[in-house]
Amino acid sequence: MTAGPSEVGYDQSPREWVCAVQIIRKISMFRTLRSPGVMAITLAAAGILMITSGIRLTNGLFLSPINSSTGLGIVSLSLAMAIGQFVWGAVQPLAGALADRHGARPVLLGGVALMVVATASIPFMTSAFGISVMLGVLSAAGAGAASFSVLMGAVAQRIPAESRGEASGVINAGSSLGQFVFAPVAQKLIQLMGWMGAMWTMAALTLLALPLVHKVTANTKAAQANTEPDLGLRQTLRDAFKTPSYGLIHAGFFTCGFHIAFLVTHLPGEVDLCGLPPEVASWSLAIIGLANIAGSLVVGSAVSKYRSKMILALMYASRAALVLWYLWMPKTDLTFYLFAAGLGLTWLATVPPTAALVGKLFGIRYMGTLFGMTLLSHQIGGFLGAWLGGLAITQQGDYSWMWYADIALAVAAAVLNLPIKEAPVRQTAAA
Repeated sequence: MTAGPSEVGYDQSPREWVCAVQIIRKISMFRTLRSPGVMAITLAAAGILMITSGIRLTNGLFLSPINSSTGLGIVSLSLAMAIGQFVWGAVQPLAGALADRHGARPVLLGGVALMVVATASIPFMTSAFGISVMLGVLSAAGAGAASFSVLMGAVAQRIPAESRGEASGVINAGSSLGQFVFAPVAQKLIQLMGWMGAMWTMAALTLLALPLVHKVTANTKAAQANTEPDLGLRQTLRDAFKTPSYGLIHAGFFTCGFHIAFLVTHLPGEVDLCGLPPEVASWSLAIIGLANIAGSLVVGSAVSKYRSKMILALMYASRAALVLWYLWMPKTDLTFYLFAAGLGLTWLATVPPTAALVGKLFGIRYMGTLFGMTLLSHQIGGFLGAWLGGLAITQQGDYSWMWYADIALAVAAAVLNLPIKEAPVRQTAAA
């Protein structure tokens, strides 16, 4: 039997206990998600992102095994993965626009199905072109269609306005949880089954996202009526690209993409250069994911309390400081694990405040499209981070200049976020 108040030495009345519970609820994180319907939609979206993004972020672990098996070369395979970074971003505004027009359900189902088929086909490819098509184009396109822009937009349209910031943090944490879960799993599967068996297993695991799609797309309207004027997608895009703050958001997110893609693709290579076993790389990626769960949840909650641009500036500046710290430290297992934990706190935690800025400026009617355009900028940076990392290791034998570029871009992103205006843009009436 559970101990009551008198049994543990307290003498509060039932009324006082009710008051205490209410106070805890008020100060607890994610109090806006307590509605079962809101929480269910949010967790389902987080589950989809955990699977699609988590599996996609294990690709760097396959770089060396595929190269050893096929002899295609690190540069060619890095280019294929760089193409994947770009395509994943390029699909986001297109998938967001389709979801805004036709609903999120067919877009999510199609994205998951495409990712499964393409990932399962990668082991059958024997040329750099074939791997670029399957891994760099089709698998990335499927993952992109079932990712941030569609999920954030779908959830934002189905929950109250006050829940959106915290919901975005939970959804974003799903991606990080996927990275934490799938990185060590993929590494172990590669060791036990070879890279081909591991890739087929990843394709099969992607199917787990399908049952969650219905939960995300079951309701069609938010709990609060949307009073934003619908000026049409074309006029909204015109207004967006005339807004300097929208351009600054893109510039900062470009840097984020460069940073993440460079590390997720080439961290295994950096670990190898330091003479450490491959498990250090897989566990470092897992630690990044685990730390980013905490970072995403905290930042998602902070978005409703603090200015999003200041949160972003602080996170970008912290990345520059962490990379400097890493370069000065001896390259041991512990250094990599501490570096991963520090990076993980901001890894994809930039997504909630970035999405919040887009929503504040332009509303949620075309959130999928506008945030998708921002993610495209992120992945242009991602393309360069993955590709230039391959060139650096091939031509120079290490990643020194990539680390210096990462520091410079992080500082620039911190500065560029400061002038952003968070007030809604006064949209003009459509002609």
